[in-house]
Formats: sequence, C-alpha cells, structure tokens
Amino acid sequence: MSRLDVPYTGDERGLLVGWLDWHRETVHVKCAGLAEEDAWRAPLPSSPLTSAAGLVSHLTAVESYWFEEIVAGLDAPAHWSADDPDLEWRRVPGATLEGNLRRYRHQCAVSRAILERADVGGICAGRRHGDEVSVRWVLLHMIEETARHNGHLDAVRELVDGVVGE
Repeated sequence: MSRLDVPYTGDERGLLVGWLDWHRETVHVKCAGLAEEDAWRAPLPSSPLTSAAGLVSHLTAVESYWFEEIVAGLDAPAHWSADDPDLEWRRVPGATLEGNLRRYRHQCAVSRAILERADVGGICAGRRHGDEVSVRWVLLHMIEETARHNGHLDAVRELVDGVVGE
C-alpha cells in the first residue's frame, strides 16, 4: 500500500478508512532510512520506552486489540499484562525495526479485513470494560491514536538522527 492523499469527498467509510490508512502508511514514511541502533534509542527523558521501534510495536498491539478483540470479538494475543502494562514497548530478543514494520503492515491488513466485514454504524462484537463500543468510535480512535504517535515519531526521529518530518 502506498500513501495516497485522502479524497476531499466520499462516504463515511471511505473517508474514515482513507484517513486511517494514510496515517498507517505515514508510520512507514517516518521510519524510512532510520538506522537500526537509532530505531531503539529513546531520547525523551520522561518516556524511556518511547523509541521509533517501540512506537511501531505499540501501534501493532493497539491495531490487534481494537480490531481483533473489540471489533471482531476474537481472542487477540496479549500485548501487555497487569505485571507489565508497557510490554509491547520493550525490545524482545532478535527484534528489528524492519521486523516490527513488517508485523505492523501485516496487522493493518488483518484489521482491514475485519473492518471490511463490519458495519461502520454498528456495534462491535467485543466490549471494552463491559461497555458496548461502536465501530465508528474505533475508527475515529485509531485515526487519533495513529496520528498522535506519528507526531511522537517526528519528535523521536528528529532527536535521534536529525531527520525532520513534514
């Protein structure tokens, strides 16, 4: 998938999915050319786990949670735990930025397939803390989540190797 501009007109599904896909692809743009050692550097003193590779891992986890567990009602893999709520941010042995980006792209494809079968105006099969959630809410949340973390990727990237985002 390539990062295409989102059309100025269209139906609700097309616009929401278009914006989410644009932000998903922006993750790849922001990480392009980043050296492996820089991908794992966390330059923000108040956020010691916030590296570019950690952000990609986190975004993969939230895609899985919101689309597999909440929208589809499936048992999604655990990406965090009560003992370690930041588990998905941590580097696991053998992890690389390229591998994290590949897993993210795959997870986004899984999310898209789930969304194709979902009614944007409908209620998700899963619940969040016992509450019903609309598919529309999940889409809006994922646009916000991905866009916000793209901003974090901008800051992290500039601090680790000087590359400035758009």
